[in-house]
Amino acid sequence: MKNSLPAAAMLAILTVGGVLCAQNAPSASLLVLSKRDHSLAIIDPTTRKVLARAPVGDDPHEVIASTDGATAYVSNYGGGSLHTLAVIDLATRKALPSIDLGPLSGPHGLTFVAGRTWFTAEGAKVIGSYDPATRKVDWVLGTGQNRTHMIYVSDDLKRIVTTNVSSGTVSIIEKAAVRGPGGPPPPGFGGPPPAGGPGNLPGPPRMDWNQTLVAVGNGPEGFDVSPGGKEIWVANAQDGTISIIDAATRKVTDTLAANVQGANRLKFTPDGKLVFVSMLGGADLVVLDSGSRQQVKRIPIGHGAAGILMRPDGSQAFVACTPDNYVVVINLHTLEVEGKISDIVEPDGLAWAVRH
Repeated sequence: MKNSLPAAAMLAILTVGGVLCAQNAPSASLLVLSKRDHSLAIIDPTTRKVLARAPVGDDPHEVIASTDGATAYVSNYGGGSLHTLAVIDLATRKALPSIDLGPLSGPHGLTFVAGRTWFTAEGAKVIGSYDPATRKVDWVLGTGQNRTHMIYVSDDLKRIVTTNVSSGTVSIIEKAAVRGPGGPPPPGFGGPPPAGGPGNLPGPPRMDWNQTLVAVGNGPEGFDVSPGGKEIWVANAQDGTISIIDAATRKVTDTLAANVQGANRLKFTPDGKLVFVSMLGGADLVVLDSGSRQQVKRIPIGHGAAGILMRPDGSQAFVACTPDNYVVVINLHTLEVEGKISDIVEPDGLAWAVRH
């Protein structure tokens, strides 16, 4: 004899199951900083509605989300004078205690790789990483350059790239094997050290960081590394040019007269075929073909723009139009504006968060 559930009970089970599946499914959010309101807007990217706002402290510039989408980190810049990272719990949408960086003033560029928040600190001329597990800055490295601004860290933690705005350079910082401390004695100081002594230490070579400085144009700020890591494209705000660096040789291979004065950010599309450049004082978003290195289009978006964020599925780009108090949504297939997210006062940094 078969047992059967009443239809109402079966419907209830299916409904509860559907709710549980929905709760367990990843939830994507668009994060947008409001500089004047000192807040982070958490936005549904489909409905383009602001779901919540959280305070983030003075002069927020950049934002990044942790890999699990649980936490957002915001740099409080202050033109190089402030020294905190704001922290937001994206589940409760509440502010957590901020991270005091002490003498590492002027935090700006952010990324999240290998469980750590990586940042630049312009006032201290350094880059560093913050470990959320220990709640400590666990590593710093000086660049010796003025206004070390934006940062990229490779997934394997072997390469870091920064732009240094006032020095007109790009730092390519790479991890490499070196011999143990001590090394051979200088000339005139006798023969080689005894076996097992300094300079002849047993064991594998230690790892260290080497910095290569690449001279680019004036005012390099926004940059991006191409998918696959072969090229680094750098927007030079004062020249209106774009420098293209071969990542393997660490040399500039081309300089494009792209007419992007005041360039603020530069981003590749996820497929690497197009490059978007925003300008703080420009009315257009400039789109370039990465293969031909020619301009594809200039998209009118307002009176100036800052942050650019690509949707990971390659369907849309979000651009913060700071003076116009909105974020435009660009269709990456048609290269047309398909919508706006309003009610964001002086939007700047953008990030994508997916909760797992």
